[in-house]
Amino acid sequence: MRRFLIIRLSSIGDIVLTTPVIRCLKQQVPDAEVHVLTKASFRSILQHNPYIDRLHLLGKNYLLLIDQLKQLGFEQVIDLHHNAKTLRIKRDLGVSASSFHKLNIEKYLLTAFKVNVLPEKHIVDRYLDAVKPLGVVNDGRGLDYFISEADQLKKEDMPGAQWGGFVAVVIGAALGTKRWPTDHFKSFCQQLNHPIVLLGGEEDRERGAEIASTDPIKIYNACGKFSLNESADWVRRSKFVVTGDTGLMHIAAAYRKPIISIWGNTVPAFGMTPYYGSDEVPHELLEHKVWCRPCSKIGYDRCPIGHFSCMRKIEPEKVLTIARQWLHSSIG
Repeated sequence: MRRFLIIRLSSIGDIVLTTPVIRCLKQQVPDAEVHVLTKASFRSILQHNPYIDRLHLLGKNYLLLIDQLKQLGFEQVIDLHHNAKTLRIKRDLGVSASSFHKLNIEKYLLTAFKVNVLPEKHIVDRYLDAVKPLGVVNDGRGLDYFISEADQLKKEDMPGAQWGGFVAVVIGAALGTKRWPTDHFKSFCQQLNHPIVLLGGEEDRERGAEIASTDPIKIYNACGKFSLNESADWVRRSKFVVTGDTGLMHIAAAYRKPIISIWGNTVPAFGMTPYYGSDEVPHELLEHKVWCRPCSKIGYDRCPIGHFSCMRKIEPEKVLTIARQWLHSSIG
């Protein structure tokens, strides 16, 4: 038995993007026993993944966790987070380790000086480079996302207007500069002649209510009413997804859903666009190029300059045109 520990501590989208490494390592290395370490708050993302032999959770008792991991005798640690915390974990475990290239200098040059020297390489392929010395190659099957039967929506969870199909619209995002303005979402949903489900967290419930107020029958505000995995099932059942650069965008890609992604302060050049592997799935990347973008590799609560043109200049009509075309094609 060859025992490996993959580390990715956060967050939703980043963890989902590691799933090809988990699957390929398990399936391609003979006798591989795959363990994964993540933060306890992100357990639900990986707890049903059949390619993981054991899931470890980083909580409050770090020393106990390290002691337990040491006793397992890992052949190698595969660090797909690569920060100060994971450096400490690797040091304390004292076994052979590999990691992926974060391209921090290249990202700094792009955010600070708008000089793009980033390679045209998706982060999934950079993650896979960390296991290439083990003979692991990209199998082209894209991302994985698994939920339990208990997380699957019941018919009574779905309003009648959505029974015949709907468009999933993700209004939530971890940071404000990744979020399309509420008035744009409201205009888009009001004009799209098709049932819609709004997705987001508890913090998005009020914004969702404002957007849905234009037509509460056609537009169902699911924000804050469902767990992450239940929200993933809404995505799985949708015709296609309209979203910013969010964790649910990557979950949608795992389910091979067509995606209209709206980009604000982050840019596709960072290598974290919807990833489908070898599958050809319709998707559109919408962005408005302004001199100050990208302002950050992660994002801010508010536009640091104040104009927020990167999002405001992506008009609802542009998203509506694509959505209507898809609804009148085989996609819808």
